[in-house]
Order: sequence, then C-alpha cells, then structure tokens
Amino acid sequence: MPSSNSYLAELDPEAVAAEPEALGKLRDAGRETFGSIGFPTIHEEEWRFTNVAPLARREFKPATESGLIAADDVERLSYADFHRLVFVDGRLAAEHTRLGELPDGVVVGSLRAAIESADETVFAHLGAHAAIDERAFVALNTAQFRDGLVLVVPQGVVLERPIHVLFYASSRAAGRAVYTRNLVVAGENSQATLIESYTGQAGEYFHSVVGEYVGSAASNVDHYKVQREEESAFHIATQAIWLDRSAVFRSHNISLGGGLVRNDVDAMLDGEGIDCTLNGLYVARNQQLVDNHMRVEHAKAHCDSHELYKGILDDDARAVFNGRIYVHQDAQKTDAKQTNRNLLLSKGALVNSNPQLEIFADDVRCTHGSTVGQLDEGAIFYLRSRGIEEEAARSLLTYAFASEVAEWIKVDPVRTELEEFLFGRLASGDVVRQAV
Repeated sequence: MPSSNSYLAELDPEAVAAEPEALGKLRDAGRETFGSIGFPTIHEEEWRFTNVAPLARREFKPATESGLIAADDVERLSYADFHRLVFVDGRLAAEHTRLGELPDGVVVGSLRAAIESADETVFAHLGAHAAIDERAFVALNTAQFRDGLVLVVPQGVVLERPIHVLFYASSRAAGRAVYTRNLVVAGENSQATLIESYTGQAGEYFHSVVGEYVGSAASNVDHYKVQREEESAFHIATQAIWLDRSAVFRSHNISLGGGLVRNDVDAMLDGEGIDCTLNGLYVARNQQLVDNHMRVEHAKAHCDSHELYKGILDDDARAVFNGRIYVHQDAQKTDAKQTNRNLLLSKGALVNSNPQLEIFADDVRCTHGSTVGQLDEGAIFYLRSRGIEEEAARSLLTYAFASEVAEWIKVDPVRTELEEFLFGRLASGDVVRQAV
C-alpha cells in the first residue's frame, strides 16, 4: 500500500506561503497528525466495519484546477428562489453563484476569500471544533483544503430565504481528491436555513468534507445535507457542531450516492436549554457502503437531543451505524433519544448497528434502540388482498418506511427531491407516487 504521505505530496508552496500564519500552523498540525497516524484500519474500533484500504491504495492526488459545470446543470440541480452558491471541484464558481439581497453584516461566500481578508470570526472558529487528534481524515482535510463555504449570520439577523450550496465534482476531478472545508457561524438570536448538495459526474474520485457549525446562544439553524455523488466515488465527511445556551439546531443527513461513504457527526451541547435534532436517511444498493458515526455530548443541564437514522439496503449493500450519547455529570435533566432502524430488501444486504449510552448524571431520561429487519409479510398480504400487486405492495411499504424521515424536512423542494428519488428507485414507483 502506498504511504499515506503521498496524499500530502502536491501542495502549492506559493499559495501556502501567502496564507496567514494562524492557518499555516493549523495546516502544519494537520500534516503532522496525518503523516503520523495515516489511514485508519479495520483493527481500530471506530473503523472495524469500514475498510478504507481501497481509498488508500488508489492514491488520489489533489484536484489542482476547477472544471466546468453547464448552466443548464446548475439550474437543474438548484432550487428556485433560494440564495445559491456553486462550488466546482472544491472552489467557488462565482459565475454560477446567485445571491439576492442579504441583511447587513451577513458573510456568505468563499472561505478562502474570508481567510485572505483575515476575518476574525473565521479564525476564531476554524479548526476549533473539528479536532484533528486521532482523526485522520479531518487532519488530511485540514492540511489540504483550499476553499469551501463560509456563512456568518450576525446577532439578531433572520435569513428569510434558505441558502443552497451546490458542491459539484466535474469530469476534471476524475481520479482526483477534492477537499472541501465549510464554516457556519450563527450569531445570538439569529436564524438561518442551509442546504448542502453534493453531486457530480467525475466517476471515481475522493471527496473529503469537513464542516464546523457554531450555534450561538438562542440561535436557530435548520440544516440539510443531500449527498448524491457517483456510486464509484469515495465520500468521507465530518460534521462538528458546537451549540451554546438555548440554541436550536436541526440537521438532516440524506445519503443516496457514493460507493464508500463515511459520515461522522459530533455535537457538543455546551449550554443549558439546547434543542438538537440529528436525523438521517441512507439508501444503498449494489456494493455501496454507508457508515454513520455519531457522538452527541451533553455537557450542561436541561438539554434535549433526538436522533433518528433509517437505512434501506438492497443487493449486497452494507451499512454501519454507531451512535453514542455521552452525558456529563453536570448535565442533569437531560432528555436524549437515539434510534436506528434498518430495512433489508435482499439476502445479501448487511448492517452493523451499535447505539450506545454513557451517562454520568443521575437525573436524566435517555433511551436508545436499534432494529434490523425485512418487510412485514403480513402487511404485504393485506395490501395484496386489496388488489395491489406484490411488487407495488413492497414498494409502498418501503416508501412508508422512509417517509418518517422525509416528514421532518421543512423545506418543500428538498422533501420533494427526496420523494422523487424514492419514486425513481423503487419498483412500481409510479404506482407509489399515485398512491401517496
């Protein structure tokens, strides 16, 4: 297997030399950590069901230049009437970005541009929440990223229209690594809706994504991530969330594409009265592998967290769910619930589910549960007795299984897109569309 250091081989010395000293130190820490620990192996507990050796062997070099995306594709992949940013191969494509009128003080655009302008908010949070210690892919991303989204919503500002960010891998990214770094900071009493879409036409490529999301006191963020990359692509992502007193943060992680997908979601509830919801849906087929790892840390009292992740697996697809709720000693009156449910549509599909609780407080209400099963034959018989063909009956029940997560989606175009995907994926999808 090639040395993991080969992933750090192609750096632009001039670009790195021009960066602020603080970022240089952050990058050096990332390089040192990744060079030291390398890629994780199945001998590590957090990776024992997910083998990244195919990624390590492939030795993807960084995408040094951005490709193109057709204007028609931008319109097809975008949501009308929303603020829109487009990133191609990890860099902002200004010609396709469409931002309407925004309240004073809102910063939205290229993270690289914000770094070059020495934005104080950026440097206060960049690298502060997505720890690189023992996190190989966070360390690699920290060393290699060139651009990504920055969104800063000032205190008291409410963004009336959602912001949609399209991350697109062009044909030029084929055989390459794309490193995306996102930073979202919601000020006190602010409110925003953010949608991240990941897609492309690059075939086999590696997309590394790290996002840091900061919810200040009494902020309200509604967040969606829709991943529909090529089934031959590697998608490794970390979402680090830090929340302050009375913040509300709702995130919905939809994984529909990618060949090897890993989503790490870490949430720190660091103030009283926080309400955090982390939901997800993953739909996999063929040889896809989707791994969701979650850690929700209750550090203060009177906080609620709820996680519902559901998976639908067909053919020889595999999935991993590892969720942990960690309640500190001072986090009394915690209310936490974590649920993972999986539907296997074939004999070859496999899922490893492991929800966990670590509780060090004595006045809490915490539950967790996991189910893995197949469609209810009794329910199928009932639908068939009402004149519905068996194939359509199975598709109706599968759609109903997924709809519980879809109902949490407040943004109509996002929910509609997910529904249309399901109609297209399911056998007898037109029958299901008419029925619902």
